[in-house]
Amino acid sequence: MNAKKSLPILKQQDFHHRFETDLIAAKQIDTLQVNIGRQCNLACRHCHIESSPALDGPDQNMSGPTMDRVLQWIADWPQIRTIDITGGSPEMNPNFRRLVRHCHKLGRHVMDRYNPTIFNYADRRQGRDYRWIPKFLADNEVEVIASMPCYLEENVDLQRGGGAYEASIDGLRCLNDVGYGRDPKLRLHLVYNPNGPHLPPSQAALAGDYHRELKQRFGLVFNDLWAITNMPIKRWRHELERQNRLVDYMQLLIDSYNPDTIEGLMCRHQIHIDHRGKLYDCDFNYALELPVILDAAYLWDVTPRQLGGRRIATDNHCYGCTAGSGSSCGGTLVD
Repeated sequence: MNAKKSLPILKQQDFHHRFETDLIAAKQIDTLQVNIGRQCNLACRHCHIESSPALDGPDQNMSGPTMDRVLQWIADWPQIRTIDITGGSPEMNPNFRRLVRHCHKLGRHVMDRYNPTIFNYADRRQGRDYRWIPKFLADNEVEVIASMPCYLEENVDLQRGGGAYEASIDGLRCLNDVGYGRDPKLRLHLVYNPNGPHLPPSQAALAGDYHRELKQRFGLVFNDLWAITNMPIKRWRHELERQNRLVDYMQLLIDSYNPDTIEGLMCRHQIHIDHRGKLYDCDFNYALELPVILDAAYLWDVTPRQLGGRRIATDNHCYGCTAGSGSSCGGTLVD
């Protein structure tokens, strides 16, 4: 191995030292992020958990009995104020609506990591369609975080597949039609992901471009844009390896390390569970099967207080969240 290729490993050791110094433990946990399953109607190039339509089996998606245990835990701990639902396309799990209704009835804030192309998708094998989603989300006042990796058709289709741009516009328009982006109670945020091995540009500047272009072209409105760095994990990592650009991308993340991002990292304020109810510090650690540093493995075996004092499990992919302006589930962390 030449010197250049060894840099990520050598730097990783230094990173762990700095990371553990700055980030000894999580703070108070007020958010539960639930990965309800890996099934998705798309197979995006940047997907760090390699979701796809084929992942429709019970070994990849949360079952009813597991959902029962998760719902009971949420009811038992009112200090968990936000439920952040992700996937895959989480709406493809038959238990999605039960989770949303339960949390809304309890007065919790619910977020849905929404893939707008799902609106026009028909799952012919299981006889399902998803046109119910916009009204259902609005009725339950769910905050929607919608994937929209660019406002240009060519870039979206390159990253997500042919026709994804047109389908996304249609899905976003239907959200607008039920009040999203217009009604203060129905907040709609878009997520930008870079289309290549580089960091996101200024989130604020890019948001202005998104607002202008989507409004002028389609009359679409939304609240905020969240810029999220692509993580060198699974499908995106494989893409970089095929292009022989993985080492350069890792070096970019390492050289861009910013300690000011530490305070806002998602792992400090939330806990992530997979479709089995297993605990992880974040969905990136879930993708790498890097569990929490606790004696307990499952959500129902811990309390929020125990989660708040845990030490965070890190590895060199953590550079992705701490590079430049930082990146978390809510986008950029620092100006």
